[in-house]
Amino acid sequence: MKVLLKEDVYKHGVAGEVVSVADGFARNWLIPKGIAMPASKANLAQAASLREAASQNRSVYNEKVNAAARQIDGVELVFGVKAGSNNKLYGSITSQMIKDALLAKTGLDINRRRISERTIRELGRYDIAVRMGDVSPMIKLLVMREDEAATYLDAGQSTGESVEAIETAETSEPVAEIPVEAAADAPAEAATEAE
Repeated sequence: MKVLLKEDVYKHGVAGEVVSVADGFARNWLIPKGIAMPASKANLAQAASLREAASQNRSVYNEKVNAAARQIDGVELVFGVKAGSNNKLYGSITSQMIKDALLAKTGLDINRRRISERTIRELGRYDIAVRMGDVSPMIKLLVMREDEAATYLDAGQSTGESVEAIETAETSEPVAEIPVEAAADAPAEAATEAE
């Protein structure tokens, strides 16, 4: 069946084009959703106006994508994680974790599938590409041990750099720190109170 597309349809065509699609796809999906209309003579007269509107929509969309790409290009994310003596992580840094960290830092909600698909399983510095159409901004990841990350962040805040630590799920709960002297005195105090 030939239809005139009102919107861009992935792997089928762009708005204003006349394309051949399966009858069921046209009748059950494209036409009821308002994405396409039958390619009749009356509808073909609208093809030029549909192409022009689609071109304007694409330019607005590309401007938004480019603005978002400029906003996240070069952003540094610091992950404080647990790791073994061989620099292997207990777990990994996934694209979902990077997405969440990017959302917290920049306020942009990027689809996790646009972020590089490789998982990070070792300490170190990484440049991660975000696929956003024609542009691919790079995010800088710094994966380090928890205690090193805290020191790095303290140093970054004192120099005025904006750096944010994102901890993995294993380390997301706060741990109460007890001074060594207080910990040594605690059993004695508990025994005194019991008497």
